[in-house]
Amino acid sequence: MGRILAIDYGQKRSGIAVTDPLQMIANGLQTIPSKELIAFITAYLGKESVNCIVIGEPRDMQNNASDASRFVEPFVRNLRKVFPNVVIERYDERFTSKMAFQSMIDAGLNKKKRQDKALIDTISATIMLQSYMEFIKNKRFNEL
Repeated sequence: MGRILAIDYGQKRSGIAVTDPLQMIANGLQTIPSKELIAFITAYLGKESVNCIVIGEPRDMQNNASDASRFVEPFVRNLRKVFPNVVIERYDERFTSKMAFQSMIDAGLNKKKRQDKALIDTISATIMLQSYMEFIKNKRFNEL
């Protein structure tokens, strides 16, 4: 079984999270400049088995595509072109940044750490990946 890689895509930088090989635990990996994502994914896929790449789908409160979608969609199209044999899923990323910030407060991180946008992006990707894993688990359970 391969890992699931999650990307919280942003214009400047993107948070990356990944599961363990058994797809049981989501872990924050790192935040990288978005312009380096394809090179990063290429290198990562060369080292690790990945079954699926999950990319955050920015939605508004009415469940419509948000303004950020215009930046994410071209990246997703390019990713599908570069990695045609990898399953690429989209998953709702609403509230992940707020949840990441709250989890930093709950963990007792000081104000300076909470202002680290790269850390927020990595935690957001991890929250999104954990939510996606729960969604897949529930979907499989309901199909039984």
